[in-house]
Amino acid sequence: MDRDDVDRGGMHWDVNWDDVGWDGMDRDSVDRDDVDPDDVDSDGVDRDDRQRVSDDRSFGDVDPADGELGARDRGDDDERVSRAAWSRLAEPGDVAARELVAAQGAAAALALVRLGRGEARWQARLPDLDTMRDLATLRRLGGRLLIPGDQEWPIGLDSLEMEAPFCLWVRGPLSMRTATARAAAIVGARASTPYGDRVATDLADGCANLGITVVSGAAYGIDGAAHRGALAAGGPTIAVLAGGIERPYPRGHEQLIERIVQEGAVVSEVPPESAPTRWRFIERNRLIAALSRATVVVEAAHRSGAMGTASRADKLSLPVAAVPGPVTSPMSYGCHRLLRDGAICVTSAAELAELCGRIGEYVVEELPIPTRIHDGLTPADLRVFDALPLRRALALPSLVKTAGLDPGSVLASLGRLELRRLVVHQGSGWRRAPSADG
Repeated sequence: MDRDDVDRGGMHWDVNWDDVGWDGMDRDSVDRDDVDPDDVDSDGVDRDDRQRVSDDRSFGDVDPADGELGARDRGDDDERVSRAAWSRLAEPGDVAARELVAAQGAAAALALVRLGRGEARWQARLPDLDTMRDLATLRRLGGRLLIPGDQEWPIGLDSLEMEAPFCLWVRGPLSMRTATARAAAIVGARASTPYGDRVATDLADGCANLGITVVSGAAYGIDGAAHRGALAAGGPTIAVLAGGIERPYPRGHEQLIERIVQEGAVVSEVPPESAPTRWRFIERNRLIAALSRATVVVEAAHRSGAMGTASRADKLSLPVAAVPGPVTSPMSYGCHRLLRDGAICVTSAAELAELCGRIGEYVVEELPIPTRIHDGLTPADLRVFDALPLRRALALPSLVKTAGLDPGSVLASLGRLELRRLVVHQGSGWRRAPSADG
């Protein structure tokens, strides 16, 4: 496609790409009265603005291990800054925006919006767009920005295709790609019961001990129990927020989220200072599902966001599991509905781990079934065995009468039972061997 002739949605857009700067700003739109030509670089960006980015280190020179804005081997600055801008302009799940970026590239797509093209909803946010401020906030928080193609970019997010986030705003030392290679989403009701909290904690603790990352949404109830269980075991955990990574939500989990920042990872697809709206909570569920190899719902009422996460995982062809609960509890309704619809029943961390690893990597060891001494007897032998008393011998006629079998069948059974040391011949009759009691 000729970049000078961009055709989308039946519209013919004439764009002179030589007039577009690195941040997508049309150079002709710059007020020449406010800009000294001596202070403008050859690409049309004011040096004072560029200095805001490069005072400490350029995006391309930042190592994610340093907890700053990017990585040395990431894509160019244009793509990174433009994707950060798109995460402010477009809401999560805006497929039209993602299609445009996929077709033109983030920088070129942003340039089109800067030139007045594109959806009105994107245009409405342009006046307040300040990507450099968002990135400066991220750096101040010690965070980093991940975009597709980065070494740390979680591969699972690519399965979302046109619903994938433009970027991830991340705080915390955990490597997102490594941590999500074996990860389980443990989700459930906010108004959880003590039973649900206990199960969520045990599942997370067990996953942590097996090296499986626990992914959840840092909400009250099951989410919080799952994060705490992983942290208590010293395991990795990821909290996916619906708002900006600098504003803990819910407020009551501020200390929990801060601890996850210190030991795990807190991520969001929206930039700092973004409010956790109801719509963003709904869309956040797709990230929780895509970042995990399996999703388990511990408790869920009739209407629960956890059911949305399970639905997203199912659409991605990822395993969906549920924990059975008391049939008298409203918090069990969602789980039981999932089980009726074909979800996998999970009652232990080992069973959940089996869904997260490669085939054969985590094998659940079946508990041995207690055996009894008379297990494996034929129906006739069992009838004769049941007819025998323990302390006194019973003659053949009495055994025939009690067992309801003919004499020949009773004698044949007695012979087999003697070979198994279950009966002893005493005088003119038979009784159970002392070791055969019970």
